[in-house]
Amino acid sequence: MAEKLRLYGLTDFRPRASSASDKSIKQDGKNMPRKVLLKLSGEALQNKGKKGIDPCAIKKIAKEIALAYNPKKTQIAIVIGGGNIWRGGRDGGAGIHRTTSDYIGMLATIINAMALQASLEDLKIPTRMQTAIDISRLAEPFIRRRAVRHLEKGRIVIFAGGTGNPYFTTDTAAALRASEINADILLKATQVDGVYTDDPKKNPKAKPLKKLSFKQAISKNLKFMDSAALGLCFENDIPIGVFSLHKPGNIKNAILKNQVGTIIN
Repeated sequence: MAEKLRLYGLTDFRPRASSASDKSIKQDGKNMPRKVLLKLSGEALQNKGKKGIDPCAIKKIAKEIALAYNPKKTQIAIVIGGGNIWRGGRDGGAGIHRTTSDYIGMLATIINAMALQASLEDLKIPTRMQTAIDISRLAEPFIRRRAVRHLEKGRIVIFAGGTGNPYFTTDTAAALRASEINADILLKATQVDGVYTDDPKKNPKAKPLKKLSFKQAISKNLKFMDSAALGLCFENDIPIGVFSLHKPGNIKNAILKNQVGTIIN
């Protein structure tokens, strides 16, 4: 997995803690804001069974994020999927190559990010959008130092366009950006209320898990996140929180360090 990621130039796979400067930040910055990367699925923005963006759904999510917005306590970055518009390889067909299909999916994430940015700014929350694909008329290109500076100034930063490479999911993009900005945690808002021992929709005996290790998640093949994303978070010592998007207050509680759902560390 590490070799695959290196091949695409996504990461050098050095653990965050290996940096002396990072260590000093952790030790001396006790009162520093908690840096969070929130991963949202594109499906969260749509009406059930319908493709596209539901204005009511995106306003609801923006209001939930606004409840947690407090630059003195938290720095919030967001990665959003595009499944409500296009699902990469899954929606490919009719002669569309997987690579082209994945790029269409990346453009879908940019559409979603623009809509979420507009909803947040309507709530008077300063927001910046950065993309992995150069689209300068609409957003900044992803530049790590600029993203970190935006966060330090109290702006929410939305990362769009996935990793900029085909064959990688937005889960991997979230793990990559979390690693690059030295996030304290990656929070994944999903359709279920955490990680289970099995698929709760297929197995009524599946039990919810409050905590588990990365090794357990990988060895048990718990498919809440793809293996590349898990590997990045494991190598860079970034815990993952998985929780339900649909319960009011969950986003705020997760961002403000009140445990909801499952923690993987």
